[in-house]
Amino acid sequence: MSTYEAVIGLEVHVELKTQSKLFCGCSTEFGKEPNTQVCPVCLGLPGSAGVLNKKVVELATKAGLALNCEIGTHTWFDRKNYYYPDLPKGYQVSQVFRPIAYKGYLDIEVEDQQMRINITRAHIEEDPGKLVHSGASITTSHSSSADYNRSGIPLVEIVSEPEIRSGEEAKVYLEKLKAILEYTGVSDVKMEQGSLRCDANVSIRPVGTTTLGTKTEIKNMNSFRAVQRAIEYEVERQIAVVQDGEAIIQETRGWDENKGITLSMRNKENPDYRCFIDAELTHIKLTPEWIEGVKASLPELPDARQKRLVEEYGLPAYDAAVITSSLDLAEFFDATLDQFPDAKLISNWIMGELLRLLNAQNLELSEAKVTPDRLAKLLALIKKGTISNKIGKEVFELMFKEGKEPEQIVEEKGLVQISDEGQLTEILTEIIAKNPKSVEDFQSGKEQAIGFLVGQVMKATKGQANPGAVNGMLREMLTKK
Repeated sequence: MSTYEAVIGLEVHVELKTQSKLFCGCSTEFGKEPNTQVCPVCLGLPGSAGVLNKKVVELATKAGLALNCEIGTHTWFDRKNYYYPDLPKGYQVSQVFRPIAYKGYLDIEVEDQQMRINITRAHIEEDPGKLVHSGASITTSHSSSADYNRSGIPLVEIVSEPEIRSGEEAKVYLEKLKAILEYTGVSDVKMEQGSLRCDANVSIRPVGTTTLGTKTEIKNMNSFRAVQRAIEYEVERQIAVVQDGEAIIQETRGWDENKGITLSMRNKENPDYRCFIDAELTHIKLTPEWIEGVKASLPELPDARQKRLVEEYGLPAYDAAVITSSLDLAEFFDATLDQFPDAKLISNWIMGELLRLLNAQNLELSEAKVTPDRLAKLLALIKKGTISNKIGKEVFELMFKEGKEPEQIVEEKGLVQISDEGQLTEILTEIIAKNPKSVEDFQSGKEQAIGFLVGQVMKATKGQANPGAVNGMLREMLTKK
């Protein structure tokens, strides 16, 4: 890799969050029976005519503004002609010549290095249908069926400049892009449902040169991690091909998640889509006032929110970046902070306990039984000394599993922290008697011995003793001896 560099451009298809399709009233709801959400318009039947969904234009404009794009005041739709079973009209309605948004950018940080990835364009287009393969993928199937429920669903395709240089950069770019689109409400960006899909154009060239190499397009990547892995594999594959004295073929390749490799799907040498303006569809003319109105409706975006958490609440930049990485997480944090005013402690519990359990059980935050209200109540119990921090973690796991209030769990399990001086004195006296060597070590100046004795007390009380009170009382009792 030292003699070659990767040149990567991403094409991200984002399903817009509308209730109906681009040119008809058919529902966009996910998961319905095949071919139950179709009509003559989205099936492309002869004589059918559609009407542009105004909400699509608003959401596409909002996406463009959030990505620092210029907005086209006069745009139109074009026909991109190609033949494939999932495209009933024989052409796709898109914006080839005049996109609604262009010349944008996205700033990302990779390994403490700031970089800007320029965005060529963001244009509106209709989704084709979906092929349902009999096997695990198209390359291993003996037949395919066509489901046209998705046909005509409105998309924004966001095309980056070929300025990405690694799979890691691609992953970070996609994570940032997803967060922005989620914050704006443009899309639900559910990759598992196809609301966000990414194709990667990958090529290599000798370091120090500027001429672009022959590219391949990778498809079928269903996670950001898959995008990263597919790009890393493809770069290595292309380097090996060139070093063997062979030429890279311009083609579409599919990502096989199980094997961890890309596989050739079809040749894509000089595709000619014979694009031309769709004269049957209305042009889109946007006034500066309308664009400003959409701009004014933009919410606080991830970068601004991250900056606010650092400046207003003193969170470390890393904590703020994690908290603002998704809208759900940021809103969970804010809702908890409204009830328990300790931003750093809240972020510690979200990043430590909450995200750990979500990842371990492969759950979304919306599926968690721990609510901001319950987390705030738990932290209040710890702060008051009702339970220890260690017991708090046990309570949190039970809250996560059972969805009960923290006070209820503490009462049912008998987990109230032991702070009574008389009760603690009895326990400490017993521990001191059982550990004369540690007592002698502490009294001879070995400070670490007190930690061992505190640990023995916590073990004897199953973590319910107040560690602060234990430490102070032990020191007092041992100093008197």
